[in-house]
Amino acid sequence: MEFNNAYCSDKYQYTMGKSFFESGFKDRTAIFNLFYRKAPENNNWAVVSGVDEVMEMVSNLGKMPAGFFEKFLPGDENAEYREYLSGMKFTGNIYAMREGEIAFPNQPVIIVEGPMIEAQVLETPMLCIMNHQMAVATKASRVCRATNKPVSEFGSRRAHGPWAAVYGAKAAIIAGCANTSNILTGTLFGCGSTGTMAHSYVTSFGCSVSGEYHAFDTYIKTHKGEALILLVDTYDTLKCGVLNAIRAYKDNGIDDSYPLMYGIRLDSGDLAYLSTECRRILDDHGLKECKIFATNSLDEYIISDLERQGACIDSYGVGDAIATSKANPCFGNVYKLVQIDSEPVLKRSEDKVKLINPGFQITYRIMKHDEEAGNIFKADVTCLRGDSLSRKIEAGETFTIYDEYDRYKFKTFEAGTYTASALQSQVIEQGEICCVRHTLAEKKAYYDRTLSHFSPSERRLINPHYYKVDISDDLYDTKMEIINRLSKEIHEFHI
Repeated sequence: MEFNNAYCSDKYQYTMGKSFFESGFKDRTAIFNLFYRKAPENNNWAVVSGVDEVMEMVSNLGKMPAGFFEKFLPGDENAEYREYLSGMKFTGNIYAMREGEIAFPNQPVIIVEGPMIEAQVLETPMLCIMNHQMAVATKASRVCRATNKPVSEFGSRRAHGPWAAVYGAKAAIIAGCANTSNILTGTLFGCGSTGTMAHSYVTSFGCSVSGEYHAFDTYIKTHKGEALILLVDTYDTLKCGVLNAIRAYKDNGIDDSYPLMYGIRLDSGDLAYLSTECRRILDDHGLKECKIFATNSLDEYIISDLERQGACIDSYGVGDAIATSKANPCFGNVYKLVQIDSEPVLKRSEDKVKLINPGFQITYRIMKHDEEAGNIFKADVTCLRGDSLSRKIEAGETFTIYDEYDRYKFKTFEAGTYTASALQSQVIEQGEICCVRHTLAEKKAYYDRTLSHFSPSERRLINPHYYKVDISDDLYDTKMEIINRLSKEIHEFHI
């Protein structure tokens, strides 16, 4: 059977859909927001990835025959519903942040506007795509921010399946990784792939010191004219590995005049000590441009510590920490109804953190110019589309934003002192993709530019300074009016 990711869904999307279908609710206009409430690992923010795959998924809706739906909606009572579903395509509008965007809690990453039943069934596959890729992208961002050295993504063998390996590597590159080992990612996204050798390659030439040299010599001879990296810790890094690498390089005429990168890889042991000793040995033999590449269960904390210790490492390879977002593998995007027809709605919960912002929203990012630091992002504010604050921002007028939880905290932006940009733009119009599609390199460059406009204190890994994120007065008032009305109704309710 064809694998159609639009139907990688939960059954309850379709049990709810039947109620909408039979009650006449299916064509009511719904607006859903996809957003997250809290970034993992005490991050200040998260990195957006997966929007292109969401658009492709949405385009796949309505491409399965009625017989497919009979497998989970059997019986004559579902026959008419099955027939409807087999031809049900998405006909609404979708607005989304760009891939590579930096998103803060409660901001709409994706906004879906469309007929109720069409919008509802997108929930599970959309969350599946976005939660995976944003988890990987956000972790990759953390790892890459731990160093100014290149980081390679090497996690395919630890990823949760082939799909996760391919698109996780794509997400990692958007959020800072220099490259990936995954050849399918490299082929699909035009970013190439990188790789050298495993320990099995070295031992296949015989479990001996001379076999190690033969392995290196053969590798150089079969890959001369390419970047060269030799794995030197199969037997003993300092007593034979690095020495065999030096010998093999020199015997093949490889030295600092080699036009491409050449180096060694360390995959075990005390990387700070070994890298420092290897650097000394390489330099003593005249191979000052020979690079040292380090792997071995690295993450942002280990890399930060290696950097603090002054490790002589030129590049890092990170696997499962990125590919599985190991420390926090489940990202928290949710998909919530915020408006039905023209009525804003919200989910009210005993748990205050689950209270959501209602209505059709748009988020603005405010930038100011600093004489020393250049253009710096100063605040984000989410408005109801077309509300009074939204109109002021669009017109470049003076405006004030207030902290949602402490109304005595506020900030005023004077006309002419700021620029503003909307973070969500339309990507699907009446069911058809309508946006410019960006290459992976363009997404990565967009992330890099965006990151550069945040202050260093907001980019740090430990105890980051929290960036100002607020909502408009009209959105705040709308939310509070709904909450107060609900509270009154609940208090007065009885049977």
